[in-house]
Amino acid sequence: MARKLEIGVLFSRSGPYRLMGEASHRGVMQGIADVNADGDLDLTFEPVERDPAGDVDAYAPLGEDILATSRARHIIGCTTSWSRKEVIPTLERLNGALWYPVPYEGFEASDRIVYTHACPNQHLLPLLDHALGAHGRRGYLTGSNYIWGWEMNRLARQVTVASGGEILGERYLPLGSTDVARIVAEITALRPDFVLNQLIGPSQYEFIAEMARLRQRDPHFANPRCPVLSCNLTECELPVMGDAADGIIAAGPWFRGMPARSAGRDRGHGFGSSFEVAAYDSVMMLARLLNNRPGAEDLPLSQLLSLPVAGQLGISARTHHTRLPVAIARVRDGAFSVIRALEPIDGDPYLTGARDMPRAALRVVT
Repeated sequence: MARKLEIGVLFSRSGPYRLMGEASHRGVMQGIADVNADGDLDLTFEPVERDPAGDVDAYAPLGEDILATSRARHIIGCTTSWSRKEVIPTLERLNGALWYPVPYEGFEASDRIVYTHACPNQHLLPLLDHALGAHGRRGYLTGSNYIWGWEMNRLARQVTVASGGEILGERYLPLGSTDVARIVAEITALRPDFVLNQLIGPSQYEFIAEMARLRQRDPHFANPRCPVLSCNLTECELPVMGDAADGIIAAGPWFRGMPARSAGRDRGHGFGSSFEVAAYDSVMMLARLLNNRPGAEDLPLSQLLSLPVAGQLGISARTHHTRLPVAIARVRDGAFSVIRALEPIDGDPYLTGARDMPRAALRVVT
């Protein structure tokens, strides 16, 4: 008889970045359904769900509620880096683990987290290499005012300058703010070769709409000039942007039309975005790690990832990051079209082997 195991699901399915949360949630639910239907596995999963509704202060209490009131030791969840960092102390105190299926800024390797989406050597560095070669070396940086925007733009500035380029400006908005007029006015005046956009949610939607209006009134910004670059935009957010998204160039491990990794199996699902794929893979990888190992769900994550199967799944026992393909795609007619695809590479959160550039200080998460 299959073991019944509870797993936590902690995504904001409402609030300002609900589209990303909903996509991740769909991936988790599909993964759970496939695990429960797989007769080759000796386990089934039962989700224990909580919705922080985009309130960063709710993640830690809801994560604690999952770990304290259920048998779940593993949680798949969080969207923003802010929310992920809020949950880490709870994981440590209550002996939990988080599977984080969202692109992030790197410079972290918590022994309580498995990072199943891309970090900078799998998204930002390939994207900048493409932009600096194809569009020019004068960039402009914008982002939401929290760790994702700060760290990604810090690294982008570092890489661009080291490559002989120049950052003309850098501005941030509070999470949820749609006051993009000053940013677009500055871009209009400075006329960069590309804009690296780290805004999320409604801030991003309004910015993209305003940039589309700029393209209509100023020939200097007509596509394909001065593209907007993104490391976290996926198909799940394109419908809300409409035609304004055309021309955006993004990097990620998967876009529609590419084979889905699916934890070593392509089950033929019509995934909608890399958020769904990474969340689905998180469930499938966890199931493979726990299969035929009664009690393994209670093991420390470091011990679980030391099993040979973890390496076979592409999870590094040293960094807790995953091996992922890299693709660069441009939005055309409301969909991403891949313009460059690279072989899978290991996640390198501290950029120890990425390039000859100054290293940031090690950040230990405890």
